[in-house]
Amino acid sequence: MVVLVGRPNVGKSTVFNRITGSRRAIVTPIAGTTRDVIAKPAEWQGTPFTLVDTGGMFGASEDPLHDLVVAHGRRAVETADVLVFVVDGRDGLLPADEEIAAALRGADCPVILAVNKTDDRRARGRALEFYRLGFDPVFEIAAEHGEGVADLLDEVVSRLPERRDGRSASEPDLEVAVAIVGRPNVGKSSLLNRLLREERSIVSAMPGTTRDTVDALLRWHKRAFRIVDTAGIRRPGRVARAGQVEAVSVLLARRAIEQADVAVLVIDAVEGASDQDAAIAGEADKAGAGIIIAVNKWDLMKGRGPEFVKEFDDKLRQQLKFLDYAPVLHLSAATGERTPRLLETIDKVAEARTQRIPTAELNRFVQAVTAVHPPASPGRREVRILYAAQTAVAPPTFVFFTNVATKFHFSYERFLMNRLRESFGLLGTPIRLHVRRRERKSSA
Repeated sequence: MVVLVGRPNVGKSTVFNRITGSRRAIVTPIAGTTRDVIAKPAEWQGTPFTLVDTGGMFGASEDPLHDLVVAHGRRAVETADVLVFVVDGRDGLLPADEEIAAALRGADCPVILAVNKTDDRRARGRALEFYRLGFDPVFEIAAEHGEGVADLLDEVVSRLPERRDGRSASEPDLEVAVAIVGRPNVGKSSLLNRLLREERSIVSAMPGTTRDTVDALLRWHKRAFRIVDTAGIRRPGRVARAGQVEAVSVLLARRAIEQADVAVLVIDAVEGASDQDAAIAGEADKAGAGIIIAVNKWDLMKGRGPEFVKEFDDKLRQQLKFLDYAPVLHLSAATGERTPRLLETIDKVAEARTQRIPTAELNRFVQAVTAVHPPASPGRREVRILYAAQTAVAPPTFVFFTNVATKFHFSYERFLMNRLRESFGLLGTPIRLHVRRRERKSSA
């Protein structure tokens, strides 16, 4: 575990993105942009490690959640095997840097000092000031352009302890990527914390608390789930008015949806579903992710009878018509009620999304369903499905070969999808159907 620490706006998130080769951490000129502790696997010269970016824990801040940022950052520091103390070479040594240095001297792990932004002419000669802090070695870097980062990483990996779990770097976990998505303030961060049984994401009643996508690895019954808590996605007009930070947050949330194996759409039980929930779910469906609808805050619905539950679910299905394949779970992140069932369902949906059906079995299915309900024939020629094949997984994709080039009617596509789900247990996953005309062999 390699943890980046430093005061706000010294470039920790730029260092994070440079080392991980990603755009996971939001980078803006606004001090205090990073709130949550974000982590991502990284590797250097064959040595794997987890890199952690923390919010600015020291110095003045106008962020109303600064105390929570500090508390989460300090917990990350306590888990570190190596600390990289990032300072700003342009600003020189400031009292806030000396405050951090004093706090880190008692750390039970190596501390490496990285003087960032040394490519700026204002930083020339100022790196020497930081030697007064007493840390050795000191590296001069320019994270934005990658200068000096290789030397820094050489030192980092030389200070890392041996892996304690007995697994080698050549044996990576097969992880299921799970994105927790939804509108602001529906309880996404609380749900992540409940699943992990730790305060991994900052939780507050203030909408927009989560900015970066916060992820963590959860091991459950020999499964590895990479669970990502995303920023709340509001309507585009509101995001545009909110400014740069929220716009980038939403962009990262959408990227998490695109990369997810399973998307957990969190809905507030009190407010119910909205058009924006449907829009978010539509993005997950389009991306081919498995989808689970998690109705959170169900503890507030206590005492309601079965008629209420049925009416609630009927209305939910009506609002999210195209998600009729997605399982619905009523749960409470606050109390933990039914959250274990969510992990079970994630596992089942992830398995369904990668299921491959043998061709012979698939064609027996085709013969059975077309005998009862053949496709409609829009023209003079009768449309017959000759055979089918599964061409891909994640999501399951099927090609139906017919005697004539055509597209199935929308209702018939839905019929085939529903029968496929029933026959092969394709729970919670989108299905892709394609229709092709069987090519006739030319006589030689």
